[in-house]
Amino acid sequence: MRYLIFVIIMLNMIAMVLFGLDKFLAIKGKCRIKEKYLITSALFFGAIGAYLAMYLFHHKTHKIMFNTFIPLFCIIQVVSIIMLYNCI
Repeated sequence: MRYLIFVIIMLNMIAMVLFGLDKFLAIKGKCRIKEKYLITSALFFGAIGAYLAMYLFHHKTHKIMFNTFIPLFCIIQVVSIIMLYNCI
């Protein structure tokens, strides 16, 4: 169970770093990370990190797709983690 928690934390940190990096690249006017990669990082157990990064970095907060899917992924992932925890 500890390894699963470690993996989930790492995936959330990766999602946060991707959102932060994309914000940095946007400020600098450089080539950015594609939105589909940001959404995918949130989908694969990184939604909590992505959600925190959106509001920490004020990035993608006005995009309807991000405001819809990221919170939805968060709910699904929290429920999944609770269900996994109760099964193990």
